[in-house]
Amino acid sequence: MAHTIVTDICEGVADCVDACPVACIQPGTGANAKGTAFFWIDFDTCIDCGICLQVCPVAGAILPEEQPSLQKAG
Repeated sequence: MAHTIVTDICEGVADCVDACPVACIQPGTGANAKGTAFFWIDFDTCIDCGICLQVCPVAGAILPEEQPSLQKAG
């Protein structure tokens, strides 16, 4: 099962982008509810490795399960 980046918690730090071995994390367009840039995970490409969870410095920004309602794509 893929992971989820919670759009309105993500602060656009992007540590996850460089760490992802399959490049499934993409930049969103515009800003989230906090006014910051955000990223999203392509559920079809994610291999559930968990590296993004380990490197993200923002508590609660990435969940270890697929929750499409919490993640804006694109």
